[in-house]
Amino acid sequence: MTSGRKQKIRVARPPGARRGGDAEPAPSPRARYAEMQPALLPPRLEGLSALTKPGVRGYPGIDDAQALLVQVMRKDRVKGDVLDLSAMGGLLGSLPGVTLRAVEGSAPALAVLEHAGLTPLAAVPGDDLSGRWPERARTVALVLAGDRGNAYAHAQVAWAHANTPPGGTLYLAGDRDKGFDRYVRAASAAFGTGETVARDGGMRVAKLVRRPGPTPPIPEPEGYEAHGVTVVGRPGVFSAAKPDRATALLLDDLADLDLSGRMVLDLGCGAGLIGAWAARRGAQVTLVDADLQSVRSAEATLAASDVTGEVIHSDVDSALVGRQFDVILSNPPFHVGRGVVLDVAREFMAAAGRLLRPGGAVYLVANEPLPYEQPLARVGTVRERVRAGGFKVLQAIRS
Repeated sequence: MTSGRKQKIRVARPPGARRGGDAEPAPSPRARYAEMQPALLPPRLEGLSALTKPGVRGYPGIDDAQALLVQVMRKDRVKGDVLDLSAMGGLLGSLPGVTLRAVEGSAPALAVLEHAGLTPLAAVPGDDLSGRWPERARTVALVLAGDRGNAYAHAQVAWAHANTPPGGTLYLAGDRDKGFDRYVRAASAAFGTGETVARDGGMRVAKLVRRPGPTPPIPEPEGYEAHGVTVVGRPGVFSAAKPDRATALLLDDLADLDLSGRMVLDLGCGAGLIGAWAARRGAQVTLVDADLQSVRSAEATLAASDVTGEVIHSDVDSALVGRQFDVILSNPPFHVGRGVVLDVAREFMAAAGRLLRPGGAVYLVANEPLPYEQPLARVGTVRERVRAGGFKVLQAIRS
């Protein structure tokens, strides 16, 4: 989803694109997006392996904080059951002697973990894992997603504490520039002891041993009223505390759009504002997001807004094969972790071509510099409906 903050956006050309802007036909874009591949690992992790695909943090490599985390754990010769609450591509599972308990909320990462022969658990901070693993692992690993905000990082820390037995060890990794030192202090207060044991550039790893004591509470969801909808924003979900300016532009521009009785898809739904807005206008709505925390938020938003709809956890449209829609509404994501990555947004537009009925329309909002017109043109003739405040609303009707 787009952000209202001004930023430099460096855009990588899609495969097959020429410098002049024209693109040669690229065969099987869906297969290319779904393709699993070995992650590019730094030399210090020689002998280890992980899979990845577009949409997984760190793609086509691995997350920098996870790389340092695994380096430290290999040096410590960690063995046995390890609960990884941010498993990504399953790198920890390649450590000798480690039996990985992989937990993820990202649909692309879950697909990669399953492809690697693991049996991951789809879960988010606060979920009870005892049904899957009645006995807690003595070693827990976690990469803090500081880019998802303060509340989410604190939720991660509380979750790690709840899943680490007294005397057990938590390896905690993160980015100094995303609040790592602050979160380590909070974690150390809960665990009773802990210190930073490794530094590499801005990345940090701390090692904490849990003493008996209460688990900190998971931060409560935030919420607000906008466009006739009651939004419930769980920690870490895009636009959890206030409406996003780009989404507001999209909905204001579509104020006169007749959605009564139409099949509408909110692709990349986040907290569910767009889908709930469409449901209020009489649409039969389906909301989709690759992030399980966002799916939970969207479900709560529909309930709080007293509207009905289907909410699906899916890597773009992987769970929608064979479905057709009259209208697709989207504020596509262009970040995966800290990086600007357009693979997912491009797949959103490819998905629109697969999911729209003939004559169906896709409406999306984006930051002005993002080059969405070309991939969107594969759906149909592109029209720019409005441009304001650094954003643009684009429309394409499937021919």
